[in-house]
Amino acid sequence: MGGRKRALLVGINYPGTKAELKGCHNDVDRMHRCLVERFGFDEDDIRVLSDKDRSGPQPTGANIRRALARLVADARPGDFLFFHYSGHGTRLPAETGQHDDTGYDECIVPCDMNLITDQDFRELVQKVPDGCLFTIVSDSCHSGGLLDSAKEQIGNSTRQNKTQSREPEERPDSGSGSSFRSFLKETVRDAFESEGIHIPRSRHGHSHHGGDDQDEASEQPSGNGRIKNRSLPLSTLIEMLKEQTGKDDINVGSIRMTLFNIFGDDASPKIKKFMKVMLGKFHQGQSGEHDSGGGVMVMVGALAQEFLKAKLEGNEEEAFKPAIEQEVHSVDEVYAGTKAWAPNNGILISGCQTNQTSADATTPQGVSFGALSNAIQTILAGKHGKVTNKDLVMKAREMLSKQGYTQQPGLYCGDENVHVAFIC
Repeated sequence: MGGRKRALLVGINYPGTKAELKGCHNDVDRMHRCLVERFGFDEDDIRVLSDKDRSGPQPTGANIRRALARLVADARPGDFLFFHYSGHGTRLPAETGQHDDTGYDECIVPCDMNLITDQDFRELVQKVPDGCLFTIVSDSCHSGGLLDSAKEQIGNSTRQNKTQSREPEERPDSGSGSSFRSFLKETVRDAFESEGIHIPRSRHGHSHHGGDDQDEASEQPSGNGRIKNRSLPLSTLIEMLKEQTGKDDINVGSIRMTLFNIFGDDASPKIKKFMKVMLGKFHQGQSGEHDSGGGVMVMVGALAQEFLKAKLEGNEEEAFKPAIEQEVHSVDEVYAGTKAWAPNNGILISGCQTNQTSADATTPQGVSFGALSNAIQTILAGKHGKVTNKDLVMKAREMLSKQGYTQQPGLYCGDENVHVAFIC
């Protein structure tokens, strides 16, 4: 087929940190070989960012964002773009203090903790020219929501047969009241976690091989080796940010502020938008205007207000320039989990659903890999002809279920891309 084939592969093991994984470098090495040998990619058209070699460019938030922007900016109709990410995922709770801001931002976690949000990915894919296909494979936790608003083709609504499915059933009372209670419970848990106090979630009877919303990233033994999930708990993220900054006052409610404070113009565009809105809220408060939010949500937002006050009183207004210059059309644009129209030329294959974790596995022989990445390579190796996106994800689901994993890979894309060949 015509058109240039170009790829960015990112593998982050976070060596020597509390977040250390084992299989992400191997995932990227195997995908690199696969792109060249099976899909005919030119070596010069594959960019790799990994923390395996400390002497080369590192997979920082700024470097990943720049490499993705370059990948898309150089694209032409007929091109095939591919992005593979193996590393931690995390979910940021709401921090604006608005009573109706009750969602989460799904994020990938670069080696420097400069988070890249689901909305960042959506805005990136929107820039892909018509006639160009951009496939994303994210072998990370909570990755089902990573391509913000993309249409779910295989996801939470796609059931395994009842003997295999370990997804918790939707409760009959899961209306808005239940959703709010659930959010409130998450907010309280996150607040305790940020102080180093862990409150376990109910397990829904899933196995030790990844699964529903496991927030522990601890290593667990299995009969076939060792399993660790690729979810970075908020408490660990906060701990690592404290180490990075030397500041001890980071908490749920000021995570986005802290990220902006550390990274400035290199921070996620959504983080910069958040800062601009919070700065506006702060100035409104100073001028005597009332905040429309109320209750516990304002308490969460109060931490951000204190942060802003300290900055402004310290004559650090210049530090806010990257936020002030960021275009924001409405306050709810910065809400956690904000959705907008779905891009139609992006394809996301996720390692699991939004509420699940993905496994980082090590065999007794010491070979480590991500469960999804390994499944993809096994499926492709067993079939020489065309493998469609749907075939790949359904086969991966079946394979992981047979291997005892509870995570369920997902496919998110427009209807026209369900049955096209994986990658190209």
